[in-house]
Amino acid sequence: METHISCLFPEILAMIFSYLDVRDKGRVAQVCIAWRDASYHKSVWRGVEAKLHLRRANPSLFPSLQARGIRRVQILSLRRSLSYVIQGMPNIESLNLSGCYNLTDNGLGHAFVQEIPSLRVLNLSLCKQITDSSLGRIAQYLKNLEVLELGGCSNITNTGLLLIAWGLHRLKSLNLRSCRHVSDVGIGHLAGMTRSAAEGCLNLEYLTLQDCQKLTDLSLKHISKGLTKLRVLNLSFCGGISDAGMIHLSHMTSLWSLNLRSCDNISDTGTMHLAMGTLRLSGLDVSFCDKIGDQTLAYIAQGLYQLKSLSLCSCHISDDGINRMVRQMHELRTLNIGQCVRITDKGLELIADHLTQLAGIDLYGCTKITKRGLERITQLPCLKVLNLGLWQMTESEKVR
Repeated sequence: METHISCLFPEILAMIFSYLDVRDKGRVAQVCIAWRDASYHKSVWRGVEAKLHLRRANPSLFPSLQARGIRRVQILSLRRSLSYVIQGMPNIESLNLSGCYNLTDNGLGHAFVQEIPSLRVLNLSLCKQITDSSLGRIAQYLKNLEVLELGGCSNITNTGLLLIAWGLHRLKSLNLRSCRHVSDVGIGHLAGMTRSAAEGCLNLEYLTLQDCQKLTDLSLKHISKGLTKLRVLNLSFCGGISDAGMIHLSHMTSLWSLNLRSCDNISDTGTMHLAMGTLRLSGLDVSFCDKIGDQTLAYIAQGLYQLKSLSLCSCHISDDGINRMVRQMHELRTLNIGQCVRITDKGLELIADHLTQLAGIDLYGCTKITKRGLERITQLPCLKVLNLGLWQMTESEKVR
C-alpha cells in the first residue's frame, strides 16, 4: 500500500539515511522503493519536530514519534483524519497545519474532542475553510494555547474573536492577517472592551492585523485600553486607520515595534502624535505612506530617538529631513530608505558622519546617489548589510 511518510518501513533505516548527504541519499534511493522512501523520509528524527504528509498514514507512527521526544509536528498535506495525530501524541506542544487547504471545521472538530493541555502553538494559516465553529472548539479544548496563527483564514468573523476572547486567556501571539470580516467589534472582544461576558486576551504581546480593511481608529482605542502588555503591533495595509488613532497608541509604554506600512491615511501628523507620547519604540515602519515627509524625521528626532530600526521606503523625504534626524539617532542600527528618490550623496554623507552604529541600510531605487556617496556609506564601521538594487550609475562608475 502506498504511503507518503514511509511509516511502513523500518524506522532504523530512516534514521541511518538521515545522516547521509544529498549525493549519498541519491545513491541509496536507487536500490529499491523502500530505500528510496526511507532516504527521503520527512521526519526530523534527530530534532524535536516532525514534518509529515498525512495521506495513507499508519496510525502507529504517532506514538513512535512521541516516544522519540517529538513534540512539534508540521502537517505538509492532509488527506486523512487529523485525529490520528492528536490521539497518538497526547503531549503534543506545537501543531502546524499551515496551507492545509482541505482542512474543514468537521475535520478539526473530530480531532479536538477533549482538552489538550500540552498544546501551546497552533498554526492554521491559509486554512481557508476554517470558520468560527473551529475557533469555538479551540477555545473550549486548547485553553493553554499561547500562539494562534490565523493569517489568511478569510471566513473568521467577530464571533470567532469573541470565542477566542472567552476561552484563550493565556494567548500571547495572535495573527489575523487578511481576516477581512474582522472589525472594531472583534478587536473590542479581544481587548475585553465590549459588553460580552468575555474577559479578553489581555496577555497578548504580539498582534498582527495586517490587511484587516474594516478596522478604524476605534480598534486602536480598544487596543490601547485593554491590551496593555502588547509589544509588537502590525497594522500594515490597514487603510481605515488615521493620524487620530496614533493618539491612542502614543502612551502604550510596553509597545516596542509598530508597523504602519502602506497605511494611506498616516501622515506627519500621526508621527507627531507618536513622538509626543510616552512610547519607547525600538522599531517603526512607515514605508509607502505617501503623506510621510521630512517633518516626520524631525518628530522622530525629538521624541522617538531611541529607535533601533526605522523604515521609510518610498516616503517623500530628502537630504534636509536626514539632516534634521541623524544627530539624535545614536542607537539606530537599521535604516531602510529604499525608493526615496530625493536622497542624494549629501544625505549619505550625513548618515555616514552621524549614524556610526548602523549595521544595515537599504538604498534600493535611490537613483540620485553616486559612487562618491556609496564610498562614504561603506566606511561605516558596523555595516553588514547594504542593499543597492536599482542603483543607477554611469558606465565609468559601475563596480562589482
